[in-house]
Amino acid sequence: MIVTLIIICEVGFWVLLATGLALRYGAKMPRASVAVLLCEPLLEVLLFVVSAIDLKNGAEPDWKHGLAAVYIGYSVALGHYTIKWVDVRVAHRFAGGPAPSTPKYGTRRALHEWGIAARWIAAALIAMALLQGAIWYVGEGNTASLRGWQQTMLWLIGINVVIAGSYTLFPKKAPAVEKDEQPRFPSKL
Repeated sequence: MIVTLIIICEVGFWVLLATGLALRYGAKMPRASVAVLLCEPLLEVLLFVVSAIDLKNGAEPDWKHGLAAVYIGYSVALGHYTIKWVDVRVAHRFAGGPAPSTPKYGTRRALHEWGIAARWIAAALIAMALLQGAIWYVGEGNTASLRGWQQTMLWLIGINVVIAGSYTLFPKKAPAVEKDEQPRFPSKL
C-alpha cells in the first residue's frame, strides 16, 4: 500500500504542477494556479500520515517506509526549487518569458552547485530525521532497513559535497576570446 501511495503522490505532484502551470500560462489565471500549487504539500502530509498509521498497525518497517521518508525529504527541501525550475522553462517556452540561465563558469557556478548541494543535504537530513522518528516509534522491532536508508542518506550528503567541492576546487573557466581572432569567413575583395 505504501508503494502505491508513493507512486500516487509522485504522479499527483506532476499533475498538480502541470495543472498549476496550465492555469497560469494557458488560462491566464495566476491566483488559481497558486491555489493548485499550494496543494502540493498536502501530498507529503498524506504520505506521512499513512506511513505512520501503517507502522502503528504493526507493519514491519522495511524499504517502503524508508522510501516514503526520502520522498518527503525531497519534496520538502527540493519541491519548491523543482516547481520554480519547471516554471521558468514553461514561461520561456510558452509565455515569452526570459530564457532560463544557469551560471556555467567560475565562482558563480560553484555557488550555484553549493546551493543545489544544500538543498539535497536538507532533503537527506529531513529523511534521516523521519527515519529516526520511525525507528523510535517502532522501538524493539526490526529497523535494519530504516537504518540502511539513513546510511544511504549519508552517502547522498557526501556525494553532493564532493560535487560542489569539485566546482570550487576546479572551477570551469570561460573560453578565452583572442583579440586577433580572424573572422570566420574571409571578406570579399
